[in-house]
Amino acid sequence: MQVPATEYARSGDVHIAYQTFGEGPPFVGVPPFVQNVEEMWSDPSGRYPAFLGALGRFCRVTHFDKRGTGLSDRVPGSVPLDERMDDMRAVMDAAGIERAYVGGISEGGPLAMLFAATYPERVEGLLLCGSAARFTAGDGYPHGPLPEVFEAFVQALVENWATPDSLLVPLFMPSLMGHAEFRRWVSRYERACASPGAVREILQFVSAIDVRDVLPTLRVPTLVLHRTSDLVAPVEHGRYLAEHIAGARLVEFEGTDHVPWAPDESQFVPEIEEFVTGRRQALPDDDVDRVLATVLFTDIVDSTRTAGELGDQRWRQLLDRHDEAVRAQLRRFAGHEVKTTGDGFLATFESPGRAIKAACAIRDEVRPIGVEVRAGVHTGEIERRGDDVSGMAVHIGARVAALAGPSEVLVSSTVRDLVVGSGTLFDDRGAHALKGVDGEWRLLAVAGSRA
Repeated sequence: MQVPATEYARSGDVHIAYQTFGEGPPFVGVPPFVQNVEEMWSDPSGRYPAFLGALGRFCRVTHFDKRGTGLSDRVPGSVPLDERMDDMRAVMDAAGIERAYVGGISEGGPLAMLFAATYPERVEGLLLCGSAARFTAGDGYPHGPLPEVFEAFVQALVENWATPDSLLVPLFMPSLMGHAEFRRWVSRYERACASPGAVREILQFVSAIDVRDVLPTLRVPTLVLHRTSDLVAPVEHGRYLAEHIAGARLVEFEGTDHVPWAPDESQFVPEIEEFVTGRRQALPDDDVDRVLATVLFTDIVDSTRTAGELGDQRWRQLLDRHDEAVRAQLRRFAGHEVKTTGDGFLATFESPGRAIKAACAIRDEVRPIGVEVRAGVHTGEIERRGDDVSGMAVHIGARVAALAGPSEVLVSSTVRDLVVGSGTLFDDRGAHALKGVDGEWRLLAVAGSRA
C-alpha cells in the first residue's frame, strides 16, 4: 500500500508525529519502546508493511512516534506515562478520533492500559500484544528478569545499537535472523528511531514501569495476544494480564518472536480482526475446511477477584486443577480442545448434545475445587484451518457465553432445536442482541434432564 502522509499533533510545546491509513473502525496503535512511522514502511523483508497493510484492510489505523523517538520532537530524559497519555490524547484529537480500539505493543501496553483506565469513554476495546504490567521481577511479581539481569540486557542492547551486531533481530524477531538484507536495514532503522543514549534512558524507564494497580480498574473488552516462547517478554506476563483484567481473553501462539509482524502477520491479524469487527476475512476455499460443528466456550466467574484473594502461586495451582478437570470432561464427551482463553476454553463437538453434557459436567467438576464457570453453546458452520477455528458461529458462541451467569450453561435456540427429544430441559432467557451479530437471538439456560 502507499506510504501514508506523516502529520504532527501539538501536545503542549511538543510535536508528535503520526500517520492515519485504512478503512473501518478507528484503531490507535501505541508503539513499542522505539519506532519511526515513516522508516518502518521500507522494511525489505516486507513483514512490517504487510502487518500494517493487513490492519488497514479492516480498520482505520492511527499510529504515532512517542515523544523523544522517531519523527516526534526529541526531548531530554525519560517521559512519564501521564505525559505520554497527553500525547496520545492529542494525536486522537488531531486525527478527529472520539473513540477507538487501542492496541499496545510491548512497552506500549502499559500506556494503552493506563489510557483505557483513565479515559474509558474514549476506548472501545483494549488490545495487548507481547506486553506486561511490569517487565522485571520483584515486589511480589516473579515474572520477567531480575533488575540486575535486565540492566545487563540494556547495556548489551545499547552497546550494539545501530551496528551490524544489533541485538534487535536475534532477541525481538529471531525468525528473521537469516534475512541478511533485513538485518542491514535494522541498523538504519535503529538510527532513525533513537540514539544509543536515548535507548538507555527509555529502557531504564521501562524497568521501573508497574501498572498492576491499574488492571482491576479496566472495564473495557480486552484481548491479550502472546507467544509462548517470547524471548523478551515471557508468556507469564500475558497470562498475568489476562488473569487480572476482568473479562480479558488470552490467545497464545507458538513461537519465539516478540513483535507481532514476525515471522508474518498470519497469527495476530485474524485475532485482531475478529476482536475489532466480530468476523475474520474469508479464506480461499482450498485453505478452509468448512464444517457444521458445535462450539463450547467456558470461563471462570470472578477470576480476577479470586486471583487477588489467593495470590499468584495458589491461583496458578487452582487454574491447573481447573484445566485438568475441563480436559478430562472434553475427553469424556469427545470434545476437541481448540485453545485456552486465559481462564477458559474453546472446544468443538460433533454433537450439540455432547457439548451440553460436557458443559454441565465441567460446571459440576470444578465446583469442589472452589471455582464457578459459565458456559455458552452454539451450533453453526465453522471454518477450520489447522488447529484453529473461526467464523460467525464461533463469534456467536463467545457472545452467548459472555451472557451466562455463574454456573449457568447458556445455549442458542439453534442448539435447543437440534436436541429436541433428548430429554434436556431449558429455561427461556429471552431474546438478546449479540454484539456484531445481526438480529435478535433467543437464549436458553440448561435446567436439567428428564432422564
